[in-house]
Amino acid sequence: MNAPRWAQAAKWTGLVCATLSVASVATAAKAQDPVEQFYRGKSINIYIGSSAGGGYDAYARALGRHMGKFIPGNPTIVPQNMPGAGGNKAAGYVYSVAPKDGTAIGALFPGGILAPLLGDAAIQHDPSKFIFVGSANSDVYTCVVNANSPIMSFKDAFTREVIVGASNEGGTTRDMPTLSNNILGTKFRVVTGYAGTREITLAVERGETHGLCGFGYTSLLSVRPEWVANNSVRIIVQENIKGAATLNQQGVPRTVDFAKTPEDRQVMELVYGQAVIGRPYVLPAGVPPERVAALRKAFMAALADPALLAEAQKMKLDVEPLSGGDVQTMVAQLFAIPAQIVDRAKQALIYKPPAR
Repeated sequence: MNAPRWAQAAKWTGLVCATLSVASVATAAKAQDPVEQFYRGKSINIYIGSSAGGGYDAYARALGRHMGKFIPGNPTIVPQNMPGAGGNKAAGYVYSVAPKDGTAIGALFPGGILAPLLGDAAIQHDPSKFIFVGSANSDVYTCVVNANSPIMSFKDAFTREVIVGASNEGGTTRDMPTLSNNILGTKFRVVTGYAGTREITLAVERGETHGLCGFGYTSLLSVRPEWVANNSVRIIVQENIKGAATLNQQGVPRTVDFAKTPEDRQVMELVYGQAVIGRPYVLPAGVPPERVAALRKAFMAALADPALLAEAQKMKLDVEPLSGGDVQTMVAQLFAIPAQIVDRAKQALIYKPPAR
Protein backbone atom coordinates (compact mmCIF):
# COMPACT_ATOMS: atom_id res chain seq x y z
CA MET A 1 0.00 0.00 0.00
CA ASN A 2 1.41 3.41 -1.03
CA ALA A 3 2.18 5.87 1.74
CA PRO A 4 0.06 9.06 1.89
CA ARG A 5 1.41 11.98 -0.14
CA TRP A 6 2.07 13.96 2.98
CA ALA A 7 4.28 11.11 4.31
CA GLN A 8 6.22 10.88 1.04
CA ALA A 9 6.77 14.65 1.11
CA ALA A 10 8.00 14.47 4.67
CA LYS A 11 10.40 11.67 3.73
CA TRP A 12 11.87 13.65 0.81
CA THR A 13 12.09 16.75 2.95
CA GLY A 14 14.05 14.77 5.54
CA LEU A 15 16.44 13.41 2.92
CA VAL A 16 17.06 16.88 1.49
CA CYS A 17 17.67 18.31 4.93
CA ALA A 18 20.05 15.47 5.80
CA THR A 19 21.98 15.99 2.54
CA LEU A 20 22.18 19.72 3.10
CA SER A 21 23.29 19.12 6.66
CA VAL A 22 26.14 16.82 5.56
CA ALA A 23 27.20 19.30 2.87
CA SER A 24 27.03 22.11 5.39
CA VAL A 25 29.21 20.18 7.85
CA ALA A 26 31.75 19.36 5.10
CA THR A 27 31.84 22.99 3.97
CA ALA A 28 32.23 24.18 7.54
CA ALA A 29 35.02 21.66 8.15
CA LYS A 30 36.85 22.84 5.07
CA ALA A 31 36.34 26.46 6.03
CA GLN A 32 37.71 25.69 9.48
CA ASP A 33 40.86 23.92 8.17
CA PRO A 34 43.48 25.84 10.16
CA VAL A 35 46.24 25.35 7.57
CA GLU A 36 44.10 26.62 4.71
CA GLN A 37 42.83 29.51 6.82
CA PHE A 38 46.38 30.49 7.73
CA TYR A 39 47.86 30.39 4.22
CA ARG A 40 45.01 31.89 2.24
CA GLY A 41 46.08 35.30 0.97
CA LYS A 42 49.62 34.94 2.36
CA SER A 43 53.07 34.64 0.80
CA ILE A 44 55.87 32.21 1.59
CA ASN A 45 59.42 33.48 1.12
CA ILE A 46 62.09 31.03 -0.03
CA TYR A 47 65.48 32.38 1.02
CA ILE A 48 68.07 31.05 -1.43
CA GLY A 49 71.62 30.82 -0.11
CA SER A 50 73.19 31.60 -3.48
CA SER A 51 73.17 34.36 -6.06
CA ALA A 52 70.74 34.39 -8.99
CA GLY A 53 71.56 32.26 -11.98
CA GLY A 54 73.16 29.26 -10.26
CA GLY A 55 71.90 25.72 -9.86
CA TYR A 56 70.46 26.19 -6.37
CA ASP A 57 68.65 29.28 -7.60
CA ALA A 58 67.21 27.40 -10.60
CA TYR A 59 65.82 24.61 -8.43
CA ALA A 60 64.31 26.98 -5.85
CA ARG A 61 62.62 29.12 -8.47
CA ALA A 62 61.19 26.11 -10.29
CA LEU A 63 59.83 24.83 -6.97
CA GLY A 64 58.42 28.28 -6.19
CA ARG A 65 56.46 28.35 -9.44
CA HIS A 66 54.61 25.12 -8.61
CA MET A 67 54.56 24.38 -4.88
CA GLY A 68 51.92 26.96 -3.94
CA LYS A 69 49.09 25.15 -5.70
CA PHE A 70 49.66 22.10 -3.49
CA ILE A 71 49.57 24.03 -0.20
CA PRO A 72 46.12 24.50 1.37
CA GLY A 73 45.09 28.12 0.81
CA ASN A 74 47.40 28.39 -2.25
CA PRO A 75 49.87 30.99 -0.93
CA THR A 76 52.19 32.82 -3.31
CA ILE A 77 55.82 31.61 -3.24
CA VAL A 78 58.39 34.41 -3.43
CA PRO A 79 62.06 33.43 -4.05
CA GLN A 80 64.65 35.79 -2.53
CA ASN A 81 68.38 35.44 -3.05
CA MET A 82 70.52 35.80 0.07
CA PRO A 83 74.07 34.80 -0.88
CA GLY A 84 76.99 35.07 1.50
CA ALA A 85 79.25 33.07 3.82
CA GLY A 86 78.97 29.90 1.74
CA GLY A 87 75.20 29.84 2.17
CA ASN A 88 75.40 30.35 5.94
CA LYS A 89 73.96 33.87 5.72
CA ALA A 90 70.62 32.50 4.52
CA ALA A 91 70.80 29.64 7.03
CA GLY A 92 71.38 32.04 9.92
CA TYR A 93 68.55 34.29 8.79
CA VAL A 94 66.03 31.46 8.55
CA TYR A 95 67.19 30.06 11.89
CA SER A 96 67.02 33.18 14.03
CA VAL A 97 65.32 36.06 12.19
CA ALA A 98 62.67 34.76 9.80
CA PRO A 99 59.16 34.15 11.14
CA LYS A 100 58.60 30.71 12.65
CA ASP A 101 55.08 30.33 11.35
CA GLY A 102 55.62 28.46 8.07
CA THR A 103 56.01 31.53 5.85
CA ALA A 104 59.81 31.26 5.55
CA ILE A 105 61.72 28.41 3.90
CA GLY A 106 65.49 28.20 3.44
CA ALA A 107 67.00 26.77 0.25
CA LEU A 108 70.43 25.99 1.64
CA PHE A 109 73.76 24.51 0.66
CA PRO A 110 74.32 21.09 2.24
CA GLY A 111 77.61 22.43 3.57
CA GLY A 112 75.60 24.76 5.78
CA ILE A 113 73.92 21.71 7.30
CA LEU A 114 77.23 20.02 8.16
CA ALA A 115 78.98 23.24 9.20
CA PRO A 116 79.04 22.48 12.96
CA LEU A 117 80.53 19.05 12.26
CA LEU A 118 83.10 20.04 9.70
CA GLY A 119 83.95 23.70 10.26
CA ASP A 120 85.42 25.87 12.99
CA ALA A 121 84.03 29.17 11.74
CA ALA A 122 81.34 30.71 13.93
CA ILE A 123 77.87 30.24 12.48
CA GLN A 124 74.53 31.69 13.53
CA HIS A 125 72.47 28.50 13.27
CA ASP A 126 72.19 24.97 14.64
CA PRO A 127 71.36 22.72 11.66
CA SER A 128 70.26 19.85 13.91
CA LYS A 129 67.31 22.03 15.00
CA PHE A 130 66.07 22.82 11.51
CA ILE A 131 62.87 21.15 10.35
CA PHE A 132 63.52 19.63 6.93
CA VAL A 133 60.88 20.08 4.26
CA GLY A 134 62.81 17.81 1.87
CA SER A 135 65.57 17.81 -0.71
CA ALA A 136 65.14 18.35 -4.45
CA ASN A 137 67.81 15.83 -5.37
CA SER A 138 71.11 14.25 -4.46
CA ASP A 139 74.11 15.40 -6.42
CA VAL A 140 77.52 14.36 -7.66
CA TYR A 141 80.14 17.05 -7.24
CA THR A 142 82.77 17.43 -9.93
CA CYS A 143 85.98 19.28 -10.70
CA VAL A 144 85.95 20.91 -14.12
CA VAL A 145 88.71 22.85 -15.85
CA ASN A 146 88.73 25.06 -18.91
CA ALA A 147 89.75 23.03 -21.95
CA ASN A 148 92.34 25.73 -22.70
CA SER A 149 94.04 25.30 -19.34
CA PRO A 150 97.24 23.24 -18.98
CA ILE A 151 95.39 20.73 -16.76
CA MET A 152 94.58 17.58 -18.71
CA SER A 153 93.55 15.18 -15.93
CA PHE A 154 93.07 14.85 -12.18
CA LYS A 155 96.52 13.30 -11.91
CA ASP A 156 97.96 16.63 -13.06
CA ALA A 157 96.62 18.20 -9.84
CA PHE A 158 99.16 16.15 -7.84
CA THR A 159 102.14 17.73 -9.57
CA ARG A 160 100.88 21.05 -10.93
CA GLU A 161 99.06 23.94 -9.23
CA VAL A 162 95.41 24.23 -10.27
CA ILE A 163 93.67 27.56 -9.60
CA VAL A 164 89.99 27.12 -8.79
CA GLY A 165 87.32 29.70 -7.92
CA ALA A 166 85.14 29.28 -4.83
CA SER A 167 82.59 30.93 -2.59
CA ASN A 168 83.59 30.67 1.08
CA GLU A 169 84.05 28.16 3.89
CA GLY A 170 81.04 25.84 4.04
CA GLY A 171 80.46 26.05 0.30
CA THR A 172 81.28 22.95 -1.73
CA THR A 173 83.35 24.94 -4.22
CA ARG A 174 85.77 25.81 -1.42
CA ASP A 175 85.57 22.66 0.73
CA MET A 176 85.90 19.94 -1.92
CA PRO A 177 89.27 21.02 -3.37
CA THR A 178 90.52 21.67 0.18
CA LEU A 179 89.59 18.11 1.13
CA SER A 180 91.48 16.72 -1.87
CA ASN A 181 94.55 18.78 -0.95
CA ASN A 182 94.65 17.61 2.65
CA ILE A 183 93.72 13.94 2.20
CA LEU A 184 95.10 13.12 -1.24
CA GLY A 185 97.92 15.66 -1.67
CA THR A 186 96.62 17.60 -4.66
CA LYS A 187 97.67 21.19 -5.36
CA PHE A 188 94.48 23.16 -5.75
CA ARG A 189 94.92 26.87 -5.11
CA VAL A 190 91.48 28.04 -3.97
CA VAL A 191 90.46 31.65 -4.71
CA THR A 192 87.47 32.47 -2.51
CA GLY A 193 85.02 35.38 -2.42
CA TYR A 194 82.79 34.67 -5.42
CA ALA A 195 79.08 35.07 -4.67
CA GLY A 196 78.02 31.83 -6.36
CA THR A 197 78.59 29.38 -9.18
CA ARG A 198 77.43 31.89 -11.79
CA GLU A 199 80.25 34.26 -10.87
CA ILE A 200 82.76 31.41 -10.60
CA THR A 201 81.88 30.04 -14.04
CA LEU A 202 82.27 33.51 -15.53
CA ALA A 203 85.74 33.67 -13.97
CA VAL A 204 86.57 30.34 -15.63
CA GLU A 205 85.40 31.67 -18.99
CA ARG A 206 87.48 34.84 -18.57
CA GLY A 207 90.57 32.80 -17.74
CA GLU A 208 90.85 34.16 -14.18
CA THR A 209 90.93 30.58 -12.90
CA HIS A 210 91.60 27.16 -14.39
CA GLY A 211 88.24 25.83 -13.21
CA LEU A 212 86.19 24.95 -10.14
CA CYS A 213 85.52 21.97 -7.91
CA GLY A 214 82.48 21.09 -5.80
CA PHE A 215 80.36 21.86 -8.87
CA GLY A 216 77.24 19.69 -8.95
CA TYR A 217 76.94 17.68 -12.14
CA THR A 218 73.27 18.67 -12.41
CA SER A 219 74.24 22.32 -11.98
CA LEU A 220 76.80 21.97 -14.75
CA LEU A 221 74.13 20.59 -17.08
CA SER A 222 71.59 23.28 -16.20
CA VAL A 223 73.75 26.38 -15.65
CA ARG A 224 76.40 25.77 -18.31
CA PRO A 225 74.99 23.17 -20.75
CA GLU A 226 77.04 24.71 -23.56
CA TRP A 227 80.22 23.73 -21.71
CA VAL A 228 79.27 20.09 -22.15
CA ALA A 229 77.86 20.52 -25.65
CA ASN A 230 80.96 22.20 -27.11
CA ASN A 231 83.55 20.47 -24.89
CA SER A 232 84.83 23.80 -23.59
CA VAL A 233 85.61 22.20 -20.21
CA ARG A 234 87.01 18.91 -19.00
CA ILE A 235 85.43 17.03 -16.10
CA ILE A 236 88.58 15.71 -14.45
CA VAL A 237 87.16 13.95 -11.36
CA GLN A 238 83.99 13.11 -9.42
CA GLU A 239 83.92 14.12 -5.75
CA ASN A 240 81.46 11.43 -4.76
CA ILE A 241 81.28 7.94 -3.28
CA LYS A 242 79.50 6.23 -6.17
CA GLY A 243 79.71 8.74 -9.00
CA ALA A 244 77.15 9.52 -11.69
CA ALA A 245 76.31 6.66 -14.05
CA THR A 246 76.98 8.78 -17.14
CA LEU A 247 80.37 9.96 -15.89
CA ASN A 248 81.32 6.47 -14.71
CA GLN A 249 80.62 5.18 -18.22
CA GLN A 250 82.86 7.93 -19.61
CA GLY A 251 85.68 6.81 -17.33
CA VAL A 252 85.77 9.95 -15.18
CA PRO A 253 87.60 8.90 -11.96
CA ARG A 254 86.37 9.35 -8.39
CA THR A 255 88.47 11.04 -5.74
CA VAL A 256 87.74 8.31 -3.14
CA ASP A 257 89.58 5.81 -5.32
CA PHE A 258 92.79 7.81 -4.69
CA ALA A 259 92.49 7.45 -0.88
CA LYS A 260 95.60 5.90 0.66
CA THR A 261 93.96 4.28 3.74
CA PRO A 262 90.49 3.05 4.77
CA GLU A 263 90.28 5.89 7.33
CA ASP A 264 91.14 8.46 4.65
CA ARG A 265 88.26 7.08 2.63
CA GLN A 266 85.92 7.29 5.67
CA VAL A 267 86.81 10.95 6.12
CA MET A 268 86.08 11.67 2.48
CA GLU A 269 82.80 9.77 2.64
CA LEU A 270 81.70 11.85 5.65
CA VAL A 271 82.34 15.10 3.80
CA TYR A 272 80.66 13.74 0.69
CA GLY A 273 77.63 12.89 2.84
CA GLN A 274 76.39 16.38 2.10
CA ALA A 275 75.92 15.31 -1.53
CA VAL A 276 73.30 12.83 -0.34
CA ILE A 277 71.44 15.68 1.37
CA GLY A 278 71.71 17.45 -1.97
CA ARG A 279 69.53 20.55 -2.12
CA PRO A 280 67.86 20.83 1.28
CA TYR A 281 64.87 23.03 2.11
CA VAL A 282 64.36 23.88 5.77
CA LEU A 283 62.04 25.55 8.23
CA PRO A 284 63.06 27.13 11.53
CA ALA A 285 62.16 25.32 14.72
CA GLY A 286 58.76 26.27 16.09
CA VAL A 287 56.60 25.97 12.98
CA PRO A 288 53.27 24.32 13.97
CA PRO A 289 53.27 20.57 13.15
CA GLU A 290 50.20 20.73 10.91
CA ARG A 291 51.87 23.35 8.71
CA VAL A 292 55.09 21.31 8.60
CA ALA A 293 53.10 18.29 7.43
CA ALA A 294 51.30 20.36 4.78
CA LEU A 295 54.54 21.86 3.44
CA ARG A 296 56.29 18.50 3.33
CA LYS A 297 53.36 16.99 1.44
CA ALA A 298 53.23 19.95 -0.97
CA PHE A 299 56.99 19.76 -1.55
CA MET A 300 56.83 16.13 -2.69
CA ALA A 301 53.67 16.76 -4.75
CA ALA A 302 55.25 19.73 -6.52
CA LEU A 303 58.37 17.74 -7.43
CA ALA A 304 56.16 15.00 -8.89
CA ASP A 305 54.00 17.48 -10.82
CA PRO A 306 54.18 16.84 -14.60
CA ALA A 307 54.29 20.60 -15.21
CA LEU A 308 57.36 21.04 -12.99
CA LEU A 309 59.03 17.92 -14.41
CA ALA A 310 58.52 19.15 -17.98
CA GLU A 311 60.04 22.50 -17.01
CA ALA A 312 62.91 20.76 -15.21
CA GLN A 313 63.65 18.66 -18.28
CA LYS A 314 63.96 21.77 -20.44
CA MET A 315 66.27 23.34 -17.87
CA LYS A 316 68.23 20.08 -17.47
CA LEU A 317 67.44 19.91 -13.75
CA ASP A 318 67.66 16.43 -12.27
CA VAL A 319 64.71 15.94 -9.90
CA GLU A 320 64.99 13.07 -7.42
CA PRO A 321 63.28 14.35 -4.26
CA LEU A 322 63.85 13.08 -0.75
CA SER A 323 61.11 13.51 1.82
CA GLY A 324 61.53 15.79 4.80
CA GLY A 325 61.40 12.84 7.19
CA ASP A 326 64.13 10.99 5.29
CA VAL A 327 66.44 14.02 5.25
CA GLN A 328 65.78 14.61 8.96
CA THR A 329 66.92 11.01 9.66
CA MET A 330 70.04 11.37 7.48
CA VAL A 331 71.10 14.53 9.26
CA ALA A 332 70.64 12.89 12.66
CA GLN A 333 72.83 9.97 11.53
CA LEU A 334 75.58 12.30 10.28
CA PHE A 335 75.62 14.10 13.62
CA ALA A 336 76.12 10.70 15.33
CA ILE A 337 79.35 9.80 13.44
CA PRO A 338 82.34 8.89 15.72
CA ALA A 339 84.31 11.86 16.98
CA GLN A 340 87.63 10.56 15.61
CA ILE A 341 86.38 10.68 12.02
CA VAL A 342 84.71 14.05 12.57
CA ASP A 343 87.92 15.54 13.98
CA ARG A 344 89.97 14.33 11.02
CA ALA A 345 87.34 15.67 8.62
CA LYS A 346 87.50 19.07 10.32
CA GLN A 347 91.25 19.18 9.93
CA ALA A 348 90.91 18.13 6.30
CA LEU A 349 88.78 21.19 5.55
CA ILE A 350 91.31 23.73 6.83
CA TYR A 351 92.68 25.36 3.70
CA LYS A 352 96.41 25.87 3.30
CA PRO A 353 97.68 27.25 -0.01
CA PRO A 354 99.91 24.78 -1.85
CA ALA A 355 103.62 25.43 -1.62
CA ARG A 356 105.23 26.98 -4.68
